[in-house]
Amino acid sequence: MNRIVILLCIVGLLATCNDKKEPKSSSSQQTLPPAIDTQIPTLHYVIVNRYPHDEKAFTEGFLFHQGELYESTGSPDNLPQTQSFIGSVDLKSGKITKKVELDSSIYFGEGIVFLNNKVYQLTYKNKLGFYYDAKSFKKLGQFTYENEEGWGMTTDDSSLIMSDGTSHLTYLDPFTLRPVKTLTVTENGLEMTHLNELEYVKGFIYANIWLTNSIVKIDARNGKIVGKMDLSPLTSEIRYTHPNTAELNGIAYNPANGHVYVTGKLWPTIYELNIVD
Repeated sequence: MNRIVILLCIVGLLATCNDKKEPKSSSSQQTLPPAIDTQIPTLHYVIVNRYPHDEKAFTEGFLFHQGELYESTGSPDNLPQTQSFIGSVDLKSGKITKKVELDSSIYFGEGIVFLNNKVYQLTYKNKLGFYYDAKSFKKLGQFTYENEEGWGMTTDDSSLIMSDGTSHLTYLDPFTLRPVKTLTVTENGLEMTHLNELEYVKGFIYANIWLTNSIVKIDARNGKIVGKMDLSPLTSEIRYTHPNTAELNGIAYNPANGHVYVTGKLWPTIYELNIVD
């Protein structure tokens, strides 16, 4: 009899041990939250074509308007060969036909944008912008802004959008030319500064980051960077033969083919890219 009791105790003890090794699953059991991937997606691209670019053009604005490529330039004091102007670009030759030229002893030309049959242009440190008739390029007026500097310009077909070298994009009413809102650009919650030339494409703003080889893709709804493109191979290619070129700057979206055209200050080449994101 005692043997039977002892045997039953041993069986019970083994069952208890098994329960501890393999606990039963429960719907109330806590699980760890999934890891948050904070890495910004890379925007891949294919070089579709290369075109000549005026090597004296210190590129500040770059865009397509009604099928034609336009460029605006600046004029650093230490580069006497440069000028501040707006012109149309011949992709076959790289020649720029001047439409507007500023007095470089007073103004340093910056970004441009077309909207409502007008062309708007920023200047670097004068806190002053100009606007012209989009066909004749006759000067129609000027406007002031509170931003310490003027850098790039684009439009969402409703507002003028300007950068000033900070992490903020300022939206201007195209009729009053007064600010209506400010968008802060962030990467993983941290502000991204040195936003330069801009291009609005289908709800996103593409921006050159000054002194880098990067173009970022910004969600225009919230300012979050949702993609990043590394153009270091293009910069390396340019500087292999032209070591005195300046930084990457210039993003022009061509709605006719969906491609993006990029260049840089004093670059000899314009690149046509097909972005695969």
